[in-house]
Amino acid sequence: METAAETLGLERYEIGPKIRRLRKSKELSLVRLGDHTGMSAGLLSKIETGQLVPTLPTLMRIATVFGVGLDHFFEDEAKRPKATVVRRADRLRLPNRTDGAAPTYWFESLDFSVTDRRMDAYLATFEPGAEPTSLHRHAGSEFIYVVRGTLQLSFETEAVDLHEGDSTYFNPGFPHSYSQKGKQPCRAVVVVSGTS
Repeated sequence: METAAETLGLERYEIGPKIRRLRKSKELSLVRLGDHTGMSAGLLSKIETGQLVPTLPTLMRIATVFGVGLDHFFEDEAKRPKATVVRRADRLRLPNRTDGAAPTYWFESLDFSVTDRRMDAYLATFEPGAEPTSLHRHAGSEFIYVVRGTLQLSFETEAVDLHEGDSTYFNPGFPHSYSQKGKQPCRAVVVVSGTS
């Protein structure tokens, strides 16, 4: 059961305003956030304005929508680091497929340790001879910068080759796929934002 902030002595954490900032950063309405969390817009409004403090299960549902941990709501924002560094040695290299089939590409998250990120950045490596990815679509925006090699970005009826140094920004709401071209591996930085 949600409780008034003063009752629990939690007003100093400003949980409601933090939720509101996250929601505004994703350009979500209270109704849309309610759709994602299963809560009413009225309840969410009371939480955001500090009239009520969410229970931990409720806060966890909200945190999941925004891709942050519970610690985000209890940290002193002034003490947060101004920048988060992800060292090359700390990155994990993972295949894009987990079904046992040969991966189309390998990816490394460039921002995995940032808990309240507004985008997701990856370094993707496409090996020669790998099958193209299947057509897929998602919300938000996507940016690709080719570091090495050639990457073909395909839509349902057209395709464009991106060579070393080329970049593209596109609406990933259109079905699209990627494939490596040529004899050398292709490496590209892929940035996706606004997926919630």
